[in-house]
Amino acid sequence: MKSMSHKEYADAVTRMVSPAVDFVPTTTYDPDGDCIEFITKNDDFYAERIDDLVTIYYSRESNEIIGSLIKGVRGFCKKILERCPGFKIEIHDGRVKLEHLFLAKMWSSDVDLGDVKVVMYRKLIEAAEEAKAEADMCCA
Repeated sequence: MKSMSHKEYADAVTRMVSPAVDFVPTTTYDPDGDCIEFITKNDDFYAERIDDLVTIYYSRESNEIIGSLIKGVRGFCKKILERCPGFKIEIHDGRVKLEHLFLAKMWSSDVDLGDVKVVMYRKLIEAAEEAKAEADMCCA
């Protein structure tokens, strides 16, 4: 039996591995945790909580926003629907676009336009729009 060089071995192993499947952005509502997790890229990430509703996920490699965790969705939706009953119009067949949830949070907060949170929410809105992220609404 002939021994293989490191390169020959690496090539053989590479041929055995199936090609990587393209990552598809995901949005998942967890009713037990009452939260929505949104992920746009399959990267290692770190998290930063920006307020009582949203934790942002940042790629460890690029530091770009690659997702978020939205906690306390039912309570937030209840407050928004009380303050802005027209928000129900944005819920279609029990689903809502995440950018609408992020917009609703921005509109319902007392923040200055120059606030860092506004910038972060705008980036989340862009990421959600690009991924066409929607979630089942627990409070429709």
